[in-house]
Amino acid sequence: MSVPLISYDMVAVLGPTASGKTRLAVALAREFGGEIISADSRQIFRGMDIGSGKDLHEYGMVPYHLIDILDAGGEFSVFEFQRRFLTVFAEISARGRLPVLCGGSGMYLDAVLRGYRMVEVPCNDSLRAELAAKTDDELKEELLRIKPDQHNSTDLSDRERTVRAIEIARGEAENRSCGEPLPFQNSAVIGIHWERDVLRRRITARLRERLENGMIEEVERLHGGGISWEKLNYYGLEYRYVGAYLRGDLTRNDMFQKLNSAIHNFAKRQGNWFRRMERHGVAINWIEGEGDLPAQAREVIGNKNQIII
Repeated sequence: MSVPLISYDMVAVLGPTASGKTRLAVALAREFGGEIISADSRQIFRGMDIGSGKDLHEYGMVPYHLIDILDAGGEFSVFEFQRRFLTVFAEISARGRLPVLCGGSGMYLDAVLRGYRMVEVPCNDSLRAELAAKTDDELKEELLRIKPDQHNSTDLSDRERTVRAIEIARGEAENRSCGEPLPFQNSAVIGIHWERDVLRRRITARLRERLENGMIEEVERLHGGGISWEKLNYYGLEYRYVGAYLRGDLTRNDMFQKLNSAIHNFAKRQGNWFRRMERHGVAINWIEGEGDLPAQAREVIGNKNQIII
């Protein structure tokens, strides 16, 4: 079998929601003898397929990892993602295959591409006792003081999560220097860029398609299987707004309009996160969504020599 020679340890494909990341990652994995590692915070859960945009039909025979590894209803931390990523990365590399990281979850991408190893932060009883005396607003102020670029609004809306976020932020600040670097330094990072109006149309069209092809039934099934509405809210926009519709809090039209607007805003936040990654040293090679994505990515990777394996 002939595949192009590539000098990178890994290729990463990132971009906002509905940008075509999965399709490009699959094309690159096929061409360069790769396996895909998902960097999506919800695709790890079984049964959360349409709302999380797994699009498993696009993979064909391309192996993929960190998808459908846990039952829906649990939680999954960035630390756990990085730990599992390192294991999968090592296994793929040992097989002589190319790891292709693909996703839009900024935290997960950051945890890999910024080149630092996160540390596990255990519960700190003395800190929790100290924080117990603080009001919810004081806890929020404390978290934002330690971590001014706090991205996860859920950590600011639930007291228990805010306490844990403070605990992790303090623990990471104290131990960051002790973490070993990640076992690779040579990655090609490819970002997919779309003009805003075009991306908005793509987002709206994809949302309509998903609603018409089982997303509402998926949320109904998850709730019927024992996952509370509050927990579904934690899993993101699609599950939150469809849940509100199923509870009778929104009409179907209101659900669509509010969810569509929220996803557009989410795509903006993703763009802000990617720019933040660039400011912190991640070199993202942007390609145009309306062009030939594999051809543009091939130019980024920049080596068309052939070898026989």
